[in-house]
Amino acid sequence: MIQTVLFTLFQVIVPLSIPVIVGVLLVRFKHLETKHLLTLVLYFLTPGIILETLTTAQVSFDDVYLIILFSIINLVLLWTAAYVLGRILKLPAPEVAGLTLISTLTNCVNYGLPLVLLAFGKLGLDKASVYVVIQMIIVNTIGVFFAARSSFSVKDAIKSVFSLPAIYAALLAVLLRIFHLHLPAGIEKGVALVAQAYSPIVLAILGAQMASVKNSELESGVQAAFWSGMILRLLISPLIAYFGLYLLGITGTLFSVLFILSSMPVAVNSVILAEKFDASAKIVSKCILWTTLASFIVLPTLIVLVK
Repeated sequence: MIQTVLFTLFQVIVPLSIPVIVGVLLVRFKHLETKHLLTLVLYFLTPGIILETLTTAQVSFDDVYLIILFSIINLVLLWTAAYVLGRILKLPAPEVAGLTLISTLTNCVNYGLPLVLLAFGKLGLDKASVYVVIQMIIVNTIGVFFAARSSFSVKDAIKSVFSLPAIYAALLAVLLRIFHLHLPAGIEKGVALVAQAYSPIVLAILGAQMASVKNSELESGVQAAFWSGMILRLLISPLIAYFGLYLLGITGTLFSVLFILSSMPVAVNSVILAEKFDASAKIVSKCILWTTLASFIVLPTLIVLVK
């Protein structure tokens, strides 16, 4: 077992860690600013990989239906777990909001897609792309609601979703598949080229963001919230994901992909929401750092268990 985990670590995590380490070094020694790179990823690379993957994906309607259903069930169960834990620990509202972001928003885009590609190949990436599109919608609607329930605007949430080019790339891919159409050969090759650039750049950005996350000391009163967030993301989340997948009768590659993507570390974007809406950003940022570091051991173990 340990030998298999170590083999998976070197085969999957080590290749991913190279651009992550480069991102860390660029921040430390060259003061890399990720703002413009994030714009590049959000408005160019992400739509590219989603369009390329969804137009060539071997995904059935049943798979799409199960992925949507699982995403909803998993979200509801994770939110319930965070809420119940917050009530048991008698945490104030900002800490509960932060705990909810930690439990529900995972780094399935920047970290998850490259990981799935290396661990499960193109077939796994095909299925993962559908899940990622759903998660983008969740982050920009329900994620905002979790962070700021009092100031939540359905109109603004819908507007934020449709300001993302990735959504239009997904819609275009769906239309092309429905009408059995193909992009012109030259454009198709260009989109494939963009998709190939996605993984190394987003992983370098992940490293840069990790280096920028503040690992500040927490007040004794919120240490409980931090450790609760760590337990939720690293232990309870995989158990909830397994229960949801078992409940829906999902098996095979789809089971493996959804289980791993649901067990990813805390999404970096969650700290942006936490800072914007006063949802205990210190706890969220610290959980991002430590769940990401822990994932280098946890994820290879989980991959071995589900393969």
